[in-house]
Amino acid sequence: MATAIEPATYTAPEIRQTQMLIGGEWRDSVSGKTFATINPATEKVIAEVAEGDAADIDLAVKSARAAFESGTWATLDARDRGKLITKLANLLEDNFDELAALESLDNGKPISDSCAADLPLVIDCLHYYAGWADKIHGDTIPIRGNNFCYTRREPLGVAGQIIPWNFPMLMTAWKWGPALAAGCTIVMKPAEQTPLTCLRMAELAMEAGFPPGVINVVPGYGPTAGAALVKHPGVDKIAFTGEHRTAQIIMADAAQTLKRLTFELGGKSPNIVFADADLDAAVAGAEFGLFFNQGQCCCAGSRLFVEESVHEEFVDKMIERANGRVLGNPFDAKTTQGPQVDRAQFEKILGYIDKGKEQGAACVAGGNRFGDKGYFIEPTIFTGVTDDMAIATDEIFGPVMNILSFKDFDEVVDRANRTNFGLAAAVWTKDVSKAHRIAHSVRAGTVWVNCYDVFDAAAPFGGFKMSGIGRECGEAALANYTELKTVTMSLG
Repeated sequence: MATAIEPATYTAPEIRQTQMLIGGEWRDSVSGKTFATINPATEKVIAEVAEGDAADIDLAVKSARAAFESGTWATLDARDRGKLITKLANLLEDNFDELAALESLDNGKPISDSCAADLPLVIDCLHYYAGWADKIHGDTIPIRGNNFCYTRREPLGVAGQIIPWNFPMLMTAWKWGPALAAGCTIVMKPAEQTPLTCLRMAELAMEAGFPPGVINVVPGYGPTAGAALVKHPGVDKIAFTGEHRTAQIIMADAAQTLKRLTFELGGKSPNIVFADADLDAAVAGAEFGLFFNQGQCCCAGSRLFVEESVHEEFVDKMIERANGRVLGNPFDAKTTQGPQVDRAQFEKILGYIDKGKEQGAACVAGGNRFGDKGYFIEPTIFTGVTDDMAIATDEIFGPVMNILSFKDFDEVVDRANRTNFGLAAAVWTKDVSKAHRIAHSVRAGTVWVNCYDVFDAAAPFGGFKMSGIGRECGEAALANYTELKTVTMSLG
């Protein structure tokens, strides 16, 4: 795994790629349109990027289909596919500084986070799936009669992949890794807010030697490029990470062609602190679990349940930590919180802060815009929150912490599960039995015990209920990109 690099001297990088990649060629959109990608720290235009729509998606899908059906990728020796994925991972590591800076420029996240979290996880993910490429296999099955029966895991085909803006490079890696290892070809639509690192990764994939058409990237907007990708009959599956309402539209649109679907969606994750926990560790973990990445995490611990007897002490400690966060230039190594990704997200979060105040919650820290330029919002804490308030039910996706009080185990389990989401949860306690009881009782795809936001390429990640379908990462993600074929042969 790549090691983090001290971000002491980072500056904004040169923008190397703003066109779309189709069939191994960099090209403008068919329409000639472009759109601006904005620096959220300054509100200034970084670059104009090619704006794809249905015509570009059609070209990309045909290119991916040709690469798949010609056998240049799916029938390439599996070990050789793994070598190419490894080469891409190594090129990302070779260009670590540039990619980290590009991610911080386009997304706004602190350079320290890009270096310590995003890039190491991206590189590790690709190395992990490179190792899987020659280990995807079926089974022999002892069926009745004089027969030989076995299964094969075959690549699904053309994978349409739509990713969000909160972790642009990591979401690219989570999608590319298992798809490429399985032998699929790809058409990816990056988020319009943050297309630059995906395009640069695609450029490095070409440098690594991926055959033309295996990886295609078409920047654009959801209602045009995204919808065209979902509806295209040449696409075999859609993998989407984002908001559940968009997933509902995708599911309806994909019904016409019965595409395979996997969704990694949002959450309203409960983070439970019992009185017997190491309180300082729980405070630090809860701060990270909510404020990391400016609160723009699908699994953010946004419903923070604290046992009644330690609630007041916990709140005091959390206010102190929130007030100590450093907001400012993402390229300053001392910055711990950058801007929200764009104006729409900025205004949405401020709207929820206003709702929290209107509905009777007490805003005990933050609650305002920070500075007079850029989409910065103060780290905000609400207490006196009830389960029916908008800030406790809706996914805010910003630096807004809600601290709720509870009395006992059964009560907190009931309240933790009283949501349509089920992506993640956490529990803080020194009682091992209690920790496992929470892990077994809370309906969520991931449960952290005395930690938060611990990710690894080998660990499956995904949600219960409206938080998703299928799993990212680990061996489980390979099932998203393979079909299971049964072969039965008579032996006489």
